[in-house]
Amino acid sequence: MTRKKRRMWILVLCGIGLGSATALTLTAFQDNLVFFRSPSDIVAQQPGPDRAFRLGGLVEAGSVEREPAVAGQRPLVHFRVTDGAHTVRVAYNGVLPDLFREGQGVVTMGRLGPDGVFRASEVLARHDETYMPPEVADALKRAGHWQPEQGAAPPPATWNTLDPARAAPQGRTGS
Repeated sequence: MTRKKRRMWILVLCGIGLGSATALTLTAFQDNLVFFRSPSDIVAQQPGPDRAFRLGGLVEAGSVEREPAVAGQRPLVHFRVTDGAHTVRVAYNGVLPDLFREGQGVVTMGRLGPDGVFRASEVLARHDETYMPPEVADALKRAGHWQPEQGAAPPPATWNTLDPARAAPQGRTGS
């Protein structure tokens, strides 16, 4: 084998090795990616039960149901997350954050069960009176409940309505 052919084989083998390592790395990262979805996104394209993702929106008023904790277990809480257009039922087994309440923004992480109930493994609540998770803000914009160019976000109590006109700030009309 000539020197030139030997160098060529070494370059080909290195290229195959580098390509294989890149493919394995990208495959490993894909399994760990967690995407954000709003209730409307879930209705449009339902993810598989083995796929973890973040569900964000607003806790629907009157939807929080708490079951007492059984000895040695964490409490079970059921609530609904809405983006104004659609709603997804959520089950969470654990203690909710102090800032969690109806009508407020929430981002949950977990999996959608075959029965359509989102099984949350983690629940994150908003930080203060003016904070809204970016994902929740985007979902409200897509659902037509808030247009930033029209001013500040409407009060949280109006976000649970299914009528975007009712959620618009007083004195402003839609385009």
